[in-house]
Amino acid sequence: MNRFVSSAASRAFVSTLALVVALPGLASAEPSQDLVDAATKEGMLTVIALPHDWCNYGEVIANFKAKYTGIEVNELNPDAGTADELEAIRANKGNMGSQAPDVVDLGLAFAPAAAKEGLLQPYKVATWDEIPDNIKDANGYWYGDYYGVMAFGVNKDLLSTAPTEWSDLAKPEYSGAVALTGDPRSSAQAILALMSAGISRGAEPGTDSGAKGLELFAELNKVGNFVPVLGKAGTIAQGQTPIVAAWDYNLLAWRDALNGNPPMEVVVPTSGVVAGVYVQAISAYAPHPNAAKLWMEHLYSDEGQTGWLKGYCHPARFNAMLKAGKFPQVLLDKLPPAEAYEKAIFPTVEALDANKTAIVEGWDKVVGANVK
Repeated sequence: MNRFVSSAASRAFVSTLALVVALPGLASAEPSQDLVDAATKEGMLTVIALPHDWCNYGEVIANFKAKYTGIEVNELNPDAGTADELEAIRANKGNMGSQAPDVVDLGLAFAPAAAKEGLLQPYKVATWDEIPDNIKDANGYWYGDYYGVMAFGVNKDLLSTAPTEWSDLAKPEYSGAVALTGDPRSSAQAILALMSAGISRGAEPGTDSGAKGLELFAELNKVGNFVPVLGKAGTIAQGQTPIVAAWDYNLLAWRDALNGNPPMEVVVPTSGVVAGVYVQAISAYAPHPNAAKLWMEHLYSDEGQTGWLKGYCHPARFNAMLKAGKFPQVLLDKLPPAEAYEKAIFPTVEALDANKTAIVEGWDKVVGANVK
C-alpha cells in the first residue's frame, strides 16, 4: 500500500500534473437498472474512431459487450480523426441508422466549439465529481477521459541513435524518416505534435506554438526528412516511417505489440513536452441515447478507468483512484519514468484552440505536404 503514496513515480505524477485538483472520496456507483434496461431495449451502441490498440480500447469495448450482452457495439471508422467524428454527427442528424455515431472521443480543443454548435448533449456520470474541473464542461456537454504526452516512436533496427529533441529531427541521418499519425488539418494528435514542436522552439502555447511548429515541419519537408504518410505500428515496423510522433500511450502499446520485431524505442523529448487530454461526449442526435449514457458510465467506472491505464493512458480519475489504492501495482510499475513527465505542459482550452487555428489554416501555405 505504501507504494501508492510514497514511490517517486507516484509522487511525481500526483505533484506535477497540472490537472491535479482536490478530489472528494472515491465513487464507485453502478448504473441504475432503469438505465441498463433502457439501453438494452435500444440494443445497439455506435462508436467511432476507436482503434483497438489506442488506450486499450479493444479490451474496454470487449468488457462492455461482456457485461451488457444485449447491446451490440457498432464500430465505425476506427482510424477517423476528431474532425471526422464531428462531421459524422453533422452528416447524420436525421439518420437513426448504423452510420450515426452515438458517442465521440474528441481532442479537447474541438469540444467547446462542438458543444456551441449544438452537436453534443449533456450527461454527468456517477463519478462526475472525480473528473478534474479544468477538463470538463460545467454543464456536462463534454468531459476529460484520459491524457498522455507527445513522444517519438523509433525503429531501432534502422536508427541506432534515437532523437531526443524536436530539433534533432532535421538532422541528415533522419532523411525520409519522420511522420505524423494524421493530417494536421484535421487530426487532434497531429495538431498537438506540432504544438509540442513549436513549444520546443521557445513558443508559448497558442498561436505562436502553431506558427513555430509549422516552421519546423516546413524545414523537415524541405530537407526531405518528413514523410507524408499516416504513421502507425505497421509503418514503423516496415521502415516506411522509422520515426513517428504520437502520444506516448499509442507508442508504448505499439512497442508491446511488435514484441521486439523490430525493436522500438519510445522517447519523450526533453523539451516541448505537451500533455494532451481527450474528452468523451454524447451526440445530440444519438440514435441510442441510453446506450450512450451506459457506455459513459462504463468508461468512468473503476473497471473502465483501469482498462485505459492498461493501455498506458492516464485516466481522468487517476489521482482519486491512485489515492484509494484502486490500481493494480503491476500497472503502476509499467508506467514510463516519472521524470519524463516532470516538464509536461497542459495547455488551456483557449491556447489549444488558437494553436489549432494557426495549424489548420497555415499547413497548406507553410508546409504544403498532403498527409495520407
